[in-house]
Amino acid sequence: MTLFDQLFFNSFNHYKNGTYKKKANTIAILYITIVQASFLLVLGVFFAEFFHQMHVATMTATKAWVLFVLASLILYFKNWIQYSGKKRKIMNANQKKKSSYGIFTLWLIPAVAIFLAVIFMKVF
Repeated sequence: MTLFDQLFFNSFNHYKNGTYKKKANTIAILYITIVQASFLLVLGVFFAEFFHQMHVATMTATKAWVLFVLASLILYFKNWIQYSGKKRKIMNANQKKKSSYGIFTLWLIPAVAIFLAVIFMKVF
């Protein structure tokens, strides 16, 4: 299992055992999409600022944001397909050890990534 699978199942199990039993899968898919999109944002901002300092004109900022939104939508649908069916049930049954992160820690990951992206935009 990958890191994203582990994060998905930690958030899924937290919400499944909590108050959002019926919406646990939807919330977990949204969570893992936000995590992946925030990592994509950090990489995109880093490379945009790197190319800007190297004086390489790749694309405008508007086109980059449109590309980011499209990539985020593609990530959502990929996660929806991956974690909404038989594969999720098989992966959930095959989990060897149930590592449990707190929900605060889980939501801190995308927050830190977005914070890093904002810092990269301001510093460079």
